[in-house]
Amino acid sequence: MKINSVPSWAAAILLPACAYFLPAWGLNEYYLYVGYVVLQYIVLATAWNILGGYAGYVNFGTGAFFGVGAYAALLLFMKFNAPLPVQVAGAAAIGALLGLGAGLLTLRLKGIFFSIATVAAAIIIETFVLNWRYVGGASGMQIIRPAVPFGFETYTRMLLVVMTILAVLSIIVARFVEKSWLGRGLRAVRDAEMAAECSGVPTLKLKLVACAISGALMAAAGAPLPLYSSFVEPHSVFSLNYSVMALAMAVVGGMSSWLGPVLGAILIATSQQFAASASS
Repeated sequence: MKINSVPSWAAAILLPACAYFLPAWGLNEYYLYVGYVVLQYIVLATAWNILGGYAGYVNFGTGAFFGVGAYAALLLFMKFNAPLPVQVAGAAAIGALLGLGAGLLTLRLKGIFFSIATVAAAIIIETFVLNWRYVGGASGMQIIRPAVPFGFETYTRMLLVVMTILAVLSIIVARFVEKSWLGRGLRAVRDAEMAAECSGVPTLKLKLVACAISGALMAAAGAPLPLYSSFVEPHSVFSLNYSVMALAMAVVGGMSSWLGPVLGAILIATSQQFAASASS
């Protein structure tokens, strides 16, 4: 199926519409929560795969970008009372800049050294937020949510639609990257980076672009969290669990295609949620 095919764009429009009308079917709110979590991991796994799968640079900084997105949205809400679309856009912009900066500092490293550097970067960012009293520091910050926007009965229903839109956008971006010159260049980096450089491929530039795109999507996935949970604290939003889960989902589903992380996220996140429900 081509990226610009009619079925692709029809699915991209119908999925958010289905998420909007889903509560009318009488589903329990818990299943809407499960859907939100699964869609969140689709965004994270897809974003991780742009650098980790296509380029072969295993990144353990997913939690850092997710947390930065959550706190960026929190700041925009506290300081400017920004609506959610502005929070998501602002978080994505900050995530892209952070990805670019982190890439400049770490992408000259290879293999395990790059992975260790991403863990170190995540710890540094978390430590900074832990000591930033304006956003609550280690104690976190409670959010007083405004009234639910018109057209939605609860925040759970609204944020399910928002996360569906983000998941669809992340898949569109991943498909575009995979089929474009950027994807071909990243695969050349993954297969033989030295040979690609000798052939004139701008490897560092490609990796930086991949870092920026990946960081923007990860941060966007974290932006709805403050309004969703009404509480944000560093240890949970910067958790290494996000990094491990995103990596595992891409690996299980397959890293060579945009579809792999989507399937892996659906399989693992759904299994995790229902296993937690069964054991409680």
